[in-house]
Amino acid sequence: MPDLAMAGGFSLEDHVFKAIALGAPFVKAVCMGRATMIPAMVGKNIQRWIHEEKLPAEIKKYGETAETIFVSAETLKAKYGKEYKKIPLGAVGMYTFCDRLMLGLQQLMAGARKFSLHYLDRSDLVSLTRKLRRLPVSPYVMESDMEEAERILYDSDVTAGFLSR
Repeated sequence: MPDLAMAGGFSLEDHVFKAIALGAPFVKAVCMGRATMIPAMVGKNIQRWIHEEKLPAEIKKYGETAETIFVSAETLKAKYGKEYKKIPLGAVGMYTFCDRLMLGLQQLMAGARKFSLHYLDRSDLVSLTRKLRRLPVSPYVMESDMEEAERILYDSDVTAGFLSR
């Protein structure tokens, strides 16, 4: 089976997490088109509005410069120095969005105690309804890890280990 990439409607880090976990071990990438183009377009508009001094109030509340509006602008400024001024704000917007995706995915993975994408699998997913548990996709959330919880609660060796701490 070849490595696969999933596409179609993915826009946030939890979508990427679920797609990779659901398709494991074959899905190696998630394709995102429109989701990355939108922040690029917004960045382009912000650049024009700053130049024309017509920044809308809903954006002005974050600041009036690229460095105050885009959280990743300072990172790019530090990395590229004087060349930073040549980077269009559309690219800064896209970079900021992708940086947010990366950090969010890292946080979700850390919560699942998976520190590399290749460790994600279907065991990282749970069904929120009993109806879905009939599918061979994921356990019902209230039954997830039940065996492990019961082993901890009722296994005298495990319980003794916890109590001796």
